[in-house]
Amino acid sequence: MREQVRERARSEPLLASFFYSSVLEHADFTAALASKMAMLLESPAVSALVLDDLFSDCLRENPDIASAALADLQAVYERDPACNSYCLPFLYLKGYQSIQAQRLAHHLWGRDRKSMARYMQHIASLRFQVDAHPAAKLGRGIMFDHATGIVIGETAEIGDNASLLHGVTLGGSGKSTGKRHPTIGNGVMISCGAKILGDIRIGHGVKIGGGSVVLESVPDHVTIVGVPARIVGTPSEDSPAFTMEQDISR
Repeated sequence: MREQVRERARSEPLLASFFYSSVLEHADFTAALASKMAMLLESPAVSALVLDDLFSDCLRENPDIASAALADLQAVYERDPACNSYCLPFLYLKGYQSIQAQRLAHHLWGRDRKSMARYMQHIASLRFQVDAHPAAKLGRGIMFDHATGIVIGETAEIGDNASLLHGVTLGGSGKSTGKRHPTIGNGVMISCGAKILGDIRIGHGVKIGGGSVVLESVPDHVTIVGVPARIVGTPSEDSPAFTMEQDISR
């Protein structure tokens, strides 16, 4: 990624300081990630310098955050045909950046720093138009494509290698407390505008068509679509999240 950014700095000198502060001045990916997220989430209340220190501490305490962030980079590079470099999501894509904000907030939530975690959720929702509760559990290799309007509730869980498009809601149903949001399996693709509501399970390798409203659990490796959603077939691929194929007939 460093070489990709260095080449961009040479070809676009007006952005040289941006590339330098985002990547080139940092010793490693972890340092760059802490700094980048600090710059994105700074506010009049909390400066980038303070956030950089905070996020650096989070990454030292939990190296899995940076490891998952690298897996997310790989996911975007492999699944998004508009992404032709590893540096592009890191520098520019709010879907990738919003996931990393949630990962950091989730770490703070688990350390009982809930006010800071909530504050980060607030700022991230304003900056990225993604509202992901810091208590939600995200796997590795996640992609939020376009990302605008994604909502992830407090007790939602997303497995490894899932792909969500814009306008997806993982929401609750009613006013019950406890587990009240969906659990999403590995390799699931949730297309734009789909709403998955309540404490239900979406099996591994499921494809969910755009605009669907899912109110009941579904087994592994099926295609569902509609309002309310129903099973209409079986995906041709083991992990629809990898291919991003939107055709619900296969």
